[in-house]
Amino acid sequence: MSSTFKSILVATLALTLHGTVLAQDDPVGGKAVTIKTPASMPKPNPPSPAVTRAAGKTVPGKAPQQEAQLIPKPPIINAASYILLDAATGNVIAESNADQPLPPASLTKIMTTYVADNEIQAGHITLNDQVHVSVKAWKADGSKMFIQEGTTVRLEDIMRGVIIQSGNDAAIALAEHIGGSEDAFADLMNQHAKLLGMTNSHFNNASGLPSDDHYMSARDLSTLARAVITRFPEPYKMYGEKEFTYNNIRQPNRNTLLFSDHNVDGMKTGFTDAAGYCLVASAVRDGMRLITVVMGTASTDARAQETEKLLSFGFRFFETAQIIAANQVMGTAKVWSGKTDSVQVGVTDALMATVPRGAADKITTSLTLNDNLKAPIAQGQALGTVKISLGDQVYYDGPVVALQEVEKGSWLKRLMDWLHLFFLKLFG
Repeated sequence: MSSTFKSILVATLALTLHGTVLAQDDPVGGKAVTIKTPASMPKPNPPSPAVTRAAGKTVPGKAPQQEAQLIPKPPIINAASYILLDAATGNVIAESNADQPLPPASLTKIMTTYVADNEIQAGHITLNDQVHVSVKAWKADGSKMFIQEGTTVRLEDIMRGVIIQSGNDAAIALAEHIGGSEDAFADLMNQHAKLLGMTNSHFNNASGLPSDDHYMSARDLSTLARAVITRFPEPYKMYGEKEFTYNNIRQPNRNTLLFSDHNVDGMKTGFTDAAGYCLVASAVRDGMRLITVVMGTASTDARAQETEKLLSFGFRFFETAQIIAANQVMGTAKVWSGKTDSVQVGVTDALMATVPRGAADKITTSLTLNDNLKAPIAQGQALGTVKISLGDQVYYDGPVVALQEVEKGSWLKRLMDWLHLFFLKLFG
């Protein structure tokens, strides 16, 4: 045996024996580890976390004591169905009969304009298009924009006529402009509903006028509202405009909360005898956006009052917390046979959650890293798992990935690490 190899072997054996002693204090020395830390907000230089060790498995540590969060039951809402959710996370805060299909009345028009926004985004139509007004559109019953048969109207005005004035004539004219006929447009509405996962909705028309087999659920409406707000933030602003004048006829927005609650910035009202008084609303306070849907209330005042109850409950007792930032370093994993001896791990996307107000700093993460990680390691490669929770509420339980690439080390580095691992196994 050459003197060089003997020197390497002796040095490796010494390092290995030394490493087996230090391994008790080394949180990432090649074993699977569980690291529990607060996870409320990213910290630039977090302190060393407590570690529970096990070879190839996770050993749950003792959960930290959680202070009780006193949250009352949701308020009693006098509506056929309702839902309250956090727009940023999609988490439902309160609901009742949220999956029951009901007549939506003019809440239908949220889907009508959503289809139009998609067509504009795709470049198929523009806000400057001239929309022809058919006899069918002109003769529409119910609320009107007061467009005239045989004329053309700028599409942007038609959109305001649908959203602000809730014009059935405008909704039909818009549908015919996009689909050729209202029936064809209704088919587009149903296709978009399917893409959004709206499983308790079906459309026969663009206006929401009573029709057999035309229905929506409160949950589906909240899904649709969230899609409008997140995908089309600029067009959504139209829902917050308080009035619109067309043909010298000024009409106020029927959403009275726009005038009484400065936090509310949209969305849409609806009424028919079958549907009752309905309202989809969205409000922002202290950086948190909530979406509410109430269906089947008794009056215009009632739908506003029941909505305010839900908004007050949501803002008072909950908050939106960023639990993990995109590409935030959550830990460091030991790497063998690489150009570097470690790699940072985390999640690639930011993680938001709806939490009891004041409880964000009590959220914990349980990080489990795979053992004996060997180079090469690709950026984005799964290297373990992380569980993020608050008491029994689990917000995320999924993979953590390498935030950087680790290339293979030199032949000498790989040999040294191979010997190191060999003696680690040999000496337990």
